[in-house]
Amino acid sequence: MVEPTPIPPRYLRTPEAARFLGISGRTLEKHRTYGTGPTYSKIGGRVIYSVSDLQAWAHRGVRRATDDPGHDTVHPARPMGEARTFAAR
Repeated sequence: MVEPTPIPPRYLRTPEAARFLGISGRTLEKHRTYGTGPTYSKIGGRVIYSVSDLQAWAHRGVRRATDDPGHDTVHPARPMGEARTFAAR
């Protein structure tokens, strides 16, 4: 029996990745700049995101209820110093 060829990982450019996540491209760019977003790769001058990395980043914000602390936090798209200040309010 012939085994099926594995599907290679899918990569998305910033506009596609933003649509996949349901956020604006500009917000995703800010997350990249501040280091609060999903991991990405650069091929030449192009930024690409793997679908699995986008899903993992989005999964960090999963909660079951409003009082569920979750296992991780997806910070707002601002410098981490400001994100900590924002979270403390």
